[in-house]
Amino acid sequence: MSGTIDTTAVRDLRRRLRGRVLVPDDDGYDEARTLFNAMVDVRPAAIAQCAGVEDVRGAIAFGRETGTPTAVRSGGHSVAGMSTVADGLVIDVRELTGTEVDPDARTVRCGAGVTWAEFDQATQEHGLATTGGRVSTTGVAGLTLGGGSGWLERKHGLSCDSLRAVELVTAAGEPVRASATEHPDLFWALHGGGGNFGVATAFEFDLHELGPVVLAGLMLWPGERGRDVVELMRDVMTDAPDELGTAVVYLSGPPEPFVPEHLQGALCTGLALLWAGASIEDGEPYAARFRALDPEVDLVGPMPYVEFQRMIDDPPGLRNYWTADYFRELGDAAIDVFVEHSERMPVPSACQSLVIPWGGAVARASAEQTPMAQRDAGWVAHPFVLWEHADDDARHLGWGRGISAAYKPLSTGGVYLNFIGDEGQDRVRSAFGPSYERLAQVKARYDPDNFFARNQNIVPAPAAGG
Repeated sequence: MSGTIDTTAVRDLRRRLRGRVLVPDDDGYDEARTLFNAMVDVRPAAIAQCAGVEDVRGAIAFGRETGTPTAVRSGGHSVAGMSTVADGLVIDVRELTGTEVDPDARTVRCGAGVTWAEFDQATQEHGLATTGGRVSTTGVAGLTLGGGSGWLERKHGLSCDSLRAVELVTAAGEPVRASATEHPDLFWALHGGGGNFGVATAFEFDLHELGPVVLAGLMLWPGERGRDVVELMRDVMTDAPDELGTAVVYLSGPPEPFVPEHLQGALCTGLALLWAGASIEDGEPYAARFRALDPEVDLVGPMPYVEFQRMIDDPPGLRNYWTADYFRELGDAAIDVFVEHSERMPVPSACQSLVIPWGGAVARASAEQTPMAQRDAGWVAHPFVLWEHADDDARHLGWGRGISAAYKPLSTGGVYLNFIGDEGQDRVRSAFGPSYERLAQVKARYDPDNFFARNQNIVPAPAAGG
């Protein structure tokens, strides 16, 4: 077999685990190694499909004993391909499923392999939710550990803000439960510090009343109306209540029956809107303000929350490049860059160019609650570049890098790491600001050898006197 793990070692790994261990010649290997980003075409030497916590412990021990480069994989949405490793070991937690809702306590416990589609389906049976990913196939684990931006964030904060506890296995193979009273330093670090500290196996969240029917949906205009739409969104969000979540997105008009034929495949401007208030009627005046711009498609209305959560799902198998920047305010200069570069976005394609308002509960989290810096940024710009063929790489990457470079002089310098690929250590530090050194100390306690390095990496602080 190929890779850094020989046949004898594979037999040893299989003896340690109840779950399957896949190597390149096995049936199911290619499906198991495939990630959301088709640009990442990596062949691990072995994929350990862990069936429980003891399997995770065994896989970690094997990786450390053999010196095998190791990655951790759940939903596989890491655009930089951090969920895999060439010729190494992938610890795959997708078999750690199950979602247990306590509707009276308004809490939920779920396995680390659960996707947001599965999470939302289970919690919405009780009219409950917490902030989840805007793409329903995203894994709960990676999104939450990286912070967790979603439509409910202005009302209920990022996904990590609703965490009650995280169960994980450390680099030493020790199962721990991190909460406000158990390993509180680790619990703080897990509010945005990513997969640096161990392999998460389960999560507990607080839940909030929502739905199951909400006021939500999409509106669509021709691309040349983009400036009107984004300027109106800026005005609306200036004094909007926390219950209102929106985003403006440039996209190619989808080939759907509800889209006029002249917009299908053409550059369009879209608005996504969710009202998270108790009364649908209270959100209608905000939708009406956008309707005054006469959208050619108006799908905003009462709908199941779970349906809205999957409305902008992208198909797997596309090539991906993502980046992002924060703005303190959405000034005219930032709107100029957003509009002018978005109007040059490749179409037809699956590309999207988004501007998302933060504020509300996102901004109210303190440095004692989360290591993420600049959560008081008012806006996030997120070029989301997706395309099908390698022959189109130069065109699409050129557009994505061009709009990103144009944003930089206007941005705060901060970044939300789940929205970007591998952009270097300086960007990691900018995501945490003054909290980075404290994170490095936590990393040194739980992973002093940096075994978990396939992530937006936090380098362990050196030992005292070292």
